[in-house]
Amino acid sequence: MADRRTLVRRATFDLIGLPPTPEEVAEFVRDPQTAEKAFAALVERLLASPRYGERWGRHWLDVARYADNKGYVFFEEKTYPWAWTYRDYVVRAFNDDKPFDQFVREQLAADQFGGDRQALTALGFITVGDHFVNNTHDVLDDRIDVVTRGLMGLTVACARCHDHKFDPLTMADYYALYGVFRSSTEPMIPPAAAEPALNEAYEEFELVLLDKQRKLREFVEGKHREIVHGGRTRVAEYLMAVYAQRNQPATESFMLLADKGDVNPAVISRWRAFIDREGATNSIWAPWHSYAALDETNFASLATAVHGQLVENAGLNPIVRDVVVNPGAPKSMQEVAGRYGQMFTNSELSFVAATATKADKELREVLHGADAPPNIPAQTDWGFLSLLPDRASQGEFQKLVTDLEQWLMRGPEAPPRAMVLQDLPVPFEPRIFARGNPNRATVQVTRRFLSILDPHEKPFRQGSGRGELAAAITDAKNPLTARVFVNRVWLHHFGAGMVTTASDFGLRGERPSHPELLDWLAGEFVRGGWRVKELHRLIMNSAVYQQVSVNMGESRAQQVDPENRLLWRMNPRRHDFETLRDALLAVSGRLDAKSGGPPVSSSTPRRTIYTFVDRLDLPPVFSTFDFPSPSASCPQRAQTTVAPQALYLMNNEFASESAAATLRRNDIARCESLEQKIGRLYQVMLGREVVERDLRRAREFLGMNPDEKAWRQFVQALLLTNEFAFVD
Repeated sequence: MADRRTLVRRATFDLIGLPPTPEEVAEFVRDPQTAEKAFAALVERLLASPRYGERWGRHWLDVARYADNKGYVFFEEKTYPWAWTYRDYVVRAFNDDKPFDQFVREQLAADQFGGDRQALTALGFITVGDHFVNNTHDVLDDRIDVVTRGLMGLTVACARCHDHKFDPLTMADYYALYGVFRSSTEPMIPPAAAEPALNEAYEEFELVLLDKQRKLREFVEGKHREIVHGGRTRVAEYLMAVYAQRNQPATESFMLLADKGDVNPAVISRWRAFIDREGATNSIWAPWHSYAALDETNFASLATAVHGQLVENAGLNPIVRDVVVNPGAPKSMQEVAGRYGQMFTNSELSFVAATATKADKELREVLHGADAPPNIPAQTDWGFLSLLPDRASQGEFQKLVTDLEQWLMRGPEAPPRAMVLQDLPVPFEPRIFARGNPNRATVQVTRRFLSILDPHEKPFRQGSGRGELAAAITDAKNPLTARVFVNRVWLHHFGAGMVTTASDFGLRGERPSHPELLDWLAGEFVRGGWRVKELHRLIMNSAVYQQVSVNMGESRAQQVDPENRLLWRMNPRRHDFETLRDALLAVSGRLDAKSGGPPVSSSTPRRTIYTFVDRLDLPPVFSTFDFPSPSASCPQRAQTTVAPQALYLMNNEFASESAAATLRRNDIARCESLEQKIGRLYQVMLGREVVERDLRRAREFLGMNPDEKAWRQFVQALLLTNEFAFVD
């Protein structure tokens, strides 16, 4: 059993991420109750603190790959103006002890379960990820990953291009979830996260906002109509563009620019994929494939033989035979493309004149069918770059977007907003993309849950299916969700999870160190109503949590289990960046306890959870102390010990100012003797009483009449000790 001073410091840092005050330490040490009852009361006090949600909310934000900006984008505001509303939702949820199953359901489908405006901010779990230069497929892959790894410890994203190599997860599973998230969209104007002010100024704000939204929507819709119309009326140009790319790599993974008036690069890619998919025996495209395969240098002579074969092909569409084949052997591919272009134009006119034949209807599917090349989605795979490949259109779009975003953020009476998803009016019907290539759609799959967890593969029927997905993930019969979360809580209390691969419970993940205990804790968690605070009580009031962290001479235990996987002692843990910075602010008396709101700069003395997280450019000090990249869901932070960590505390201005501010604290500045001052510094900074050895070393360091510089160096020396930087 650890002593009381160790336990109060351990529990306080664990639950609220701040050092206990000397008064809190003294109160716990003097508590006349039994050790068991005194510690249980301490845990209750800490769980009731509003600081608890800030500490444990930050753990969840690692899983949610939280950041305050989007990554690389082109024409839109790079910052997420309202990511903080999701961060505040998470903090509030932990403080309120919201049942974890409800917490998950709201983060996946708050818009479908009905709730207040604040609950909508939970959808930031899906929407605060990287924007990947607005590549739809990468954005959706990231959302599938954060949901499946973050909530169930399954690496479903590995099945994007092929069936999972190790786990029973198929491409059909992946694209079933792809369909769920592809059936949802982020609205141009997110809903308010709180009830707006009902006054004349707000009404005027709303009217201007709607006008700016209308202008942007009309511009985008007009560009979309223009591209679709061009795809149907400029067939010959698109076919020649496809022909020019015949020996080049596919371009669907690249952002392509074009001059104003050129054919659209995204539509070229769609035409190319469509013609390849239709194949050389297709009744419409057999002539094209036959002529396109000829050598350009002697095309005319080779085309004669091909023409003879095509004349004998009885399976051709009658109109293709009349317009493309019967006029005779073409002299160039330009002529072939021209014939196709004229054929499609004539066929379109036949529908206007109501003279269309069965053959015309077959041709019409090429231009108007569900997968027709001209029917580029309004929400395109490369965002608005597919709609706006020319600089002039991009400039106009950027102006309209910036105007709308600036008004949303800074207009008078502008309320904070929730980063939500909304279901499309018509859900997306997913198909498996061969090798993950979106231009090679193959068999259709239904939107559903993972087959390994739902062998019946029941289709989702309610809109996008996000609500049904949330229900399936939080179903008490789901063997993963509770275990994965319990394991996450365990790792933050002990430094390592029972499953050390916290986001991978698959075949390649580590086996649990205590499988029966993990099962039991997960069962207790669910039976207890998914209450996280009750889980803390269960773990922290146990003997294993309250052990000493030093090796007490159990040499056999050291030999059998040198890594302490079986927890024969407590693991000492180094502060992460947040607890280190917050501790510096706390002991120096500078910590601003204000909660919530927009992010602040790192120079502001508020808790680190409220500082701006820059996905594009994390400050070096963050990575020095192993702050995770917000580019992907983080299962567990790395634990490195490198020289820059000590150098930060030795030389950084923030550490130096913290040392000076600590000495300015009233309770320290008013100490009359050197011994009193040293004693109070040990109480404030290390949470314990000074002993004779400490005093002897301090006197040697400070001398008889230390000046201000000597005292500041002494405080910084204490900051550099393992006793300050680690929790036993």
